[in-house]
Amino acid sequence: MEFHLKNSSADDLEAQRQLIVLLSSPLSVFIIFSNLFIIVGIVFNKKIHNTANYFFLSLLFADLLTGVALPCIPHMRFDKKFGYHVCMISYISPNFFFLSFLANLLMVHYEKYLCIIYPLRYHSIWVHRCVPLALVIAWTLPLFFACLPMMGWNNWKIDSNCSYKYVFTNAYIYMETYGVVIPSILAIAFITVKVLSVARKQLKDIKKLHRSVQSKAAIELEHQMDLRYARCIAIVSLTFLVCWVPYIAVLQVSVLAIAHYEFSWWIILTLTCVGSGSAAIIPIILGLCHREYTELWRNLFSRYCCKRRETLSNLHDMTSKEEKLQDGLTDVK
Repeated sequence: MEFHLKNSSADDLEAQRQLIVLLSSPLSVFIIFSNLFIIVGIVFNKKIHNTANYFFLSLLFADLLTGVALPCIPHMRFDKKFGYHVCMISYISPNFFFLSFLANLLMVHYEKYLCIIYPLRYHSIWVHRCVPLALVIAWTLPLFFACLPMMGWNNWKIDSNCSYKYVFTNAYIYMETYGVVIPSILAIAFITVKVLSVARKQLKDIKKLHRSVQSKAAIELEHQMDLRYARCIAIVSLTFLVCWVPYIAVLQVSVLAIAHYEFSWWIILTLTCVGSGSAAIIPIILGLCHREYTELWRNLFSRYCCKRRETLSNLHDMTSKEEKLQDGLTDVK
């Protein structure tokens, strides 16, 4: 997702680089450390080692790589003095990281969809039985698609500078945008809506059973379930608006820029940094919404607090004993 911009002066280029550092660096640091926080919480908590969390762990690793490559994405619009292979790797790597993130995110939603829609047949479905194969597919397909420019689908010439215009053809960018990325986002949105509709149907069935009881406790429980469902819809809607809408805007601006529409450089860089970063925050939101992923850290924090209290209590007891001993010595004198 690169942009064809009008020529910039040296001052503009320096201002653009400063804007990239200002916007992308904090997002990158936040994404990296948040993913490490959740990854450690899953890896060292053996109680939650299951199929769903293996997929989610793979998503976190892909998101971690996306966070590392995030500052490189807006820099891809600047020409560089690299050779062929270094140039290809410098452009293909960030693209591969983001495509693998998108593929793993789609796989996580698909696995959850199968678990909820087909609860009785879920354990016999290939995604559950062949977790390594599913993970290999989630990483291999993005790698293959990202490497297509290196396989010959590029505009490279012998005397070419290292520029995205020579690495990615317009057809490749169109295919990635409208054939891979946007369909994947729409598939994730469809799966989310489908899961919410099933949850709504189950909620109606539970409310019918509660109405047959007609007790105050049943009415309160029904009200709590309605609030929980409404909260879930609000979180999903807010996540889509905050995380996906800026990234979709980036994709549309990139396609318009290829068609020789001129945009202000600060608009393009702001959309690129914020849009790519906001999309990469989605796994962090999903991870922090599950208390089991942060259980390890909460237990460590509670143990530290308990030890701290015990230490303070022992110090207080020792201080009180010393004061009593000094008072006794004073009385003897």
